Amino acid sequence: MQSQTQSKSTAEPPSPPPPPPTGSTTRNQLRPVKYDYADSFACTYVVSVVAASVAELTTYPLDLTKTRLQIQGEAAASELKTGNGTKTKYRGMVATAFGIVREEGTMKLWQGVTPALYRHVVYSGVRICSYDFLRRKLGSDNNGIITLPLWKSALCGVSAGAVAQWLASPADLVKVQIQMEGKRRLMGEPARVHGAAHALKEIVRRGGVAGLWKGSIPNVQRAALVNLGDLTTYDTIKHMIMIKLNMPDCHTVHVLSSICAGFVAAIMGTPADVVKTRIMNQPTDEKGRGLLYKGSVDCLRQTVNKEGFGALYKGFLPCWIRMAPWSLTFWLSFEQIRSMIGVAGVVASLHAFFK
Repeated sequence: MQSQTQSKSTAEPPSPPPPPPTGSTTRNQLRPVKYDYADSFACTYVVSVVAASVAELTTYPLDLTKTRLQIQGEAAASELKTGNGTKTKYRGMVATAFGIVREEGTMKLWQGVTPALYRHVVYSGVRICSYDFLRRKLGSDNNGIITLPLWKSALCGVSAGAVAQWLASPADLVKVQIQMEGKRRLMGEPARVHGAAHALKEIVRRGGVAGLWKGSIPNVQRAALVNLGDLTTYDTIKHMIMIKLNMPDCHTVHVLSSICAGFVAAIMGTPADVVKTRIMNQPTDEKGRGLLYKGSVDCLRQTVNKEGFGALYKGFLPCWIRMAPWSLTFWLSFEQIRSMIGVAGVVASLHAFFK
């Protein structure tokens, strides 16, 4: 009897392994992604550019409003006159946006969007692909999952953002100059450029090829600060919400984290953005040298001396309001496009960094 019981027990099949954990536990883990053509460099680059273009077209009027606000203080400090002899007035974000629509037309809210899209052909593609490359080099591969500490992730993000912004700086310069043309015409000043191609030719004619990188230093500084602020805040707030409120990794968490990350990124990046915009918008001599500022430090000093420290945060509100929906729109588009071409989900560490 005992031997039969023993043989019976030995004949029983082994118990099945425990089912994988469900709920937020698995959703918060980095899972290996099977290599697919959609994970290739070329496909990731193209998808990044398309998603960035969708986000740019959606939020561009806020970028134009921000640029106009940053230049208004400069014009008032220099006592520039409009065509009828009145001084340039300070206006807030809403008044500036409505003023553009009333004085120039609704479509002028998208003035300069073409070079902005050109910029993302370089910036967004290089930023995403560079970060992916760096994290694979610096991270450790655990069963197909790339993991790396926060400081390494921050280093990868800052480096990728700085390199991408430097490469895309010429398109940014063209965009800023086109954005200000409507304002110049209303102030009775002659037009400097008549389109993206004409602006590019004029910049090269005045300053040579090197002139295409006018203002690139504060531009790169801004990109590094924005990426650093976005990374640390998004990662911290996201995990805090999920742990404290016991919420899954869902769109609600993404929205809240993006708003907070955009706020900190705007605080860190707006002063450099103001300096960048003013240097790029200043007139130049025949050799391409700026007539108003000697460099980013001189622009920073003059801005604070003439307009006060608060001038460094002109355009902060539209900058913040734009950052949150831009990143959210970008990543929702990015995920949707990858899903449409057959990828189950984005690489988790990329998703956590850039949103």
